[in-house]
Amino acid sequence: MHIFRDLGTLYFAVGMPLIMLVLFGYAVSFDVDRIPVVVVDEDATEESREVVARFLSGVSFTGVGTLERAEDIEPLFRKREASVGLVVPRGFSRSLARGEPATIQVLVDAADNATTTTVLSSASRFTVVVNRGLARDALGATPEAVEARVRALYNPASKSALFLVPGLVAVIQTMMSVLLTALTVAREWERGNMEQLFATPVRRIEIVLGKLLPYFGVAMIQMMLVLAAGTWLFGVPIRGSILLLFALSSLFLVAGLGQGLLISVVTKNQMVATQIAAVSSMLPAVFLSGFIMPIENMPLPLRILSNALPVRHFMHAVRGIMLRDVAPIDLAGDALALILFSIVVLAISTARFQRKIA
Repeated sequence: MHIFRDLGTLYFAVGMPLIMLVLFGYAVSFDVDRIPVVVVDEDATEESREVVARFLSGVSFTGVGTLERAEDIEPLFRKREASVGLVVPRGFSRSLARGEPATIQVLVDAADNATTTTVLSSASRFTVVVNRGLARDALGATPEAVEARVRALYNPASKSALFLVPGLVAVIQTMMSVLLTALTVAREWERGNMEQLFATPVRRIEIVLGKLLPYFGVAMIQMMLVLAAGTWLFGVPIRGSILLLFALSSLFLVAGLGQGLLISVVTKNQMVATQIAAVSSMLPAVFLSGFIMPIENMPLPLRILSNALPVRHFMHAVRGIMLRDVAPIDLAGDALALILFSIVVLAISTARFQRKIA
């Protein structure tokens, strides 16, 4: 009888398993395919074009463009426009014609462990297949004529910590920032503190800022502790600008704290606020942010939804700064998304923060 009187709990009990089923079923995918590849064909011959075509013929790789120089590949890695660079050096066809070993180079953005493992495996298979094809097509190649040399950038040893720890920073701060304001402010509603506050002449925006700023300071301390622990315990580098990292962290924390404040204003109940905060922060942070599963492998509706989540943009920014030394201009889109989300949630929170007890 109590469950049916409390329809909110009933909806949560019934809806939560369905939400998790949908997220697990569609978002959780360890199959890495359609890896974006940029090509540098310095040889520009029929043989080199054939090798490139065979490299891109399967489902694992997708060509996203060509470049004139191999030096231009790494900037595309920093912008996340490509994850693999295929370089066919000048003299490739001449080496094949002479029966000498011909070498191609595969550059990999090893900041993503899943991509690195797939590329290493695919490059090994590619070498065998292309050698057999060249020999069958009578191009003068021996069965061991072509060798693919893979060079892993940013994470040469393919350590899991370098991939997971920056992501954990985003996940942990997402959960903590949302729960921080959602739980504590909701507690004040229950204890009647808000009623006493409304008796004072302070304005709504002053109340909102007064609740937000102290927890922002606490969240920044949490961020520093998490970053310090990650670099000290796991040896994760911070290759980019620390000031840029903290600037984007500040935008992200405002977004997370604003989300928690909005939840507390709407619910005014600790238990409900905790449940909604956990669902709206933990599940998106783990499954829709690119923390474990590549966003590119998700269905289109989930990819669109992920772009509306601040954790998805912060995840991209913190990994880019810590592992790739990404330039500020390349993170402008992420910063803009965080600013827009913060403005929206704070505006709604202020509008819903009525000076009365419902």
